[in-house]
Amino acid sequence: MASRIGSLLTSTILRSLKPIYSLRPFSTSSSSPPTSRFTNNPSSFDWSDSELESESISPPPPIDKSKLPPPYDPFSNKPAVPEPSDPTNLNEVFFNMRTEGLTNYAIKMFDGLSKDGRTHEALELFSVIKDKQTMPDVVAHTAVIEAYVNAGGDHWKNAVRTYEKMLACGVLPNAYSFSILIKGLVKESKLTEAGKYLVEMVTRGMKPNAATFLSVFEGYVSEEKFEEGKKLLQELKEKGFEPDEKFVRDGTVKRGSIFNGVMRLLFDK
Repeated sequence: MASRIGSLLTSTILRSLKPIYSLRPFSTSSSSPPTSRFTNNPSSFDWSDSELESESISPPPPIDKSKLPPPYDPFSNKPAVPEPSDPTNLNEVFFNMRTEGLTNYAIKMFDGLSKDGRTHEALELFSVIKDKQTMPDVVAHTAVIEAYVNAGGDHWKNAVRTYEKMLACGVLPNAYSFSILIKGLVKESKLTEAGKYLVEMVTRGMKPNAATFLSVFEGYVSEEKFEEGKKLLQELKEKGFEPDEKFVRDGTVKRGSIFNGVMRLLFDK
């Protein structure tokens, strides 16, 4: 299964991005990555190594354009990107990404940033697509990260690998990228890793929304890891992030013991 993933990403995701980006094999010996938020640097999602050995697979069938989804309707209540019939079937996920393109993922990111009050980032994303007629690399990388975290299980490791390769290519994550990664790690009870990226998010000057922030601390309470949660809270405070009680009360959907535990952990109540 692991080896199929490496080859699959080479034959599907990279083919879908080829019309947009100029791709070449990634090299760790390349010069320092650029600091631009949106770049068109070469990037590869092939994780072939001692653990994930690549193997050849048959190319996907020709695209039937008559089966492509209709244009996005902003007034529809349907999600921009329908969930796959089986989120663990990465072959289906990446094939759909190739046939349907990345526009819907960009819409999903734009919507998420807007709802979090990050209007400037959302408009910047939109202007790149509209004015330059290119899809920002952050959209492609975040879409792959989301596919992995949705698949669950050990795929969180590949989500982290994609994030790390994203940085190595000079592509900067936005708040939506962090939110997807952090909540995905919490879902797999990888609280240490989730806390690490929460701190990194704050360090980069981004304030996590209530759902992202509370998912981590609700995880610590659920697993009764109060000391670890307190250490993370202290680290966040040292970075300048200070949660307020209204922020927590408005953002918490869970009540009872979980809610009480979060209040005690964050505010000694």
